[in-house]
Amino acid sequence: MRNVHNTSLGPHIAAAILRAVFAVIFAVTGFLLGREAYVYLVAPHFAVESLQLAFTIGVPLAGAVLGLFVAPAAQSIFEKELNAIERAIERLAPYEIAGGALGLIAGLVIAFLIRSVLFEFISTTGRSGSYVAILLYIVLSVFFAYLGARVGARKIVTLSFAGTNAAGSIPKIIDTSIIVDGRIVEILQAGFLEGPFILPRFILRELQAVADSADALKRTRGRRGLDVLNRLQEMGSLEISEIDYDGVREADAKLVRLARELGGKLVTNDYNLNRVAHVEGVAVLNVNELANAVKPIVLPGEELHIQVIRDGKEPHQGVGYLDDGTMIVVENGRRLIGESTDVVVTSVLQTVAGRMIFAKARKEMPH
Repeated sequence: MRNVHNTSLGPHIAAAILRAVFAVIFAVTGFLLGREAYVYLVAPHFAVESLQLAFTIGVPLAGAVLGLFVAPAAQSIFEKELNAIERAIERLAPYEIAGGALGLIAGLVIAFLIRSVLFEFISTTGRSGSYVAILLYIVLSVFFAYLGARVGARKIVTLSFAGTNAAGSIPKIIDTSIIVDGRIVEILQAGFLEGPFILPRFILRELQAVADSADALKRTRGRRGLDVLNRLQEMGSLEISEIDYDGVREADAKLVRLARELGGKLVTNDYNLNRVAHVEGVAVLNVNELANAVKPIVLPGEELHIQVIRDGKEPHQGVGYLDDGTMIVVENGRRLIGESTDVVVTSVLQTVAGRMIFAKARKEMPH
């Protein structure tokens, strides 16, 4: 019970100390600002000594009291932002944190160097120039610190994956279509594809949105995709990347840019993403193309035995399938629906989506 009691007291003590610190800081700041306000704004307008004495004490005290009233609101904003930063840091990999810290330090150094130049030119204008220089220094420090942290984290990630690439393993960025497809796990287990597979955080969010969809079919596909990710993670072949591009709205454009920066390949079944990546000069691994490549070769004139199961798009056509799922369109095969028959291949059409075979019933072929 003592341990539980001590554990519960810890956060309360920390919160009390934080409140006290904020109260002291804002009270002292308000007191000093009140004193400055009295000296420059109030004192020149009152010649009576008794009033000056009252204002000398009253204005700084009023500033201190005002600071005490402002302190809780400032503390609340501070804690809210601190929690947001903590959650963001928890999602970062160690090397991203290291890169961000290095970039932060570099940004502050740059701001300090600029400050020395600003102070030399602006401070000569007097007290007002000093205030302007201090304000500019604060703004520049925040800007360069933020910029350095972002660029540092991103570049460290890029160098990390580049080192992996140099060692012989090319990063492979996966998208939603390949995750929902699921065949990537079997391909990986068969040894035809190696990791690491890079899953961008924005793709994970997109998949989670699909899994939470109100549409039952989408929800099922999204949950199946999450199961695939769990299997990849158990196999040690999945790495989550926090790299994002705020100025880019389309997920496909983000994927292409990420693959180009990391020197990796895109793994996808998305036809449009496939085309865009090729235009951008990014290598693509398409599982549909792999499946088509390993299907048995069928040549015109070859005989096959199939069952015609439905009608085709054109009049009098019938459609059947091979064991591997390849579609066979049988001319004048509509009347054969429900029957097993021998057909002769007349032509083969290869597309990105798959292979289509056109055939005629053997008994209709001229002898």
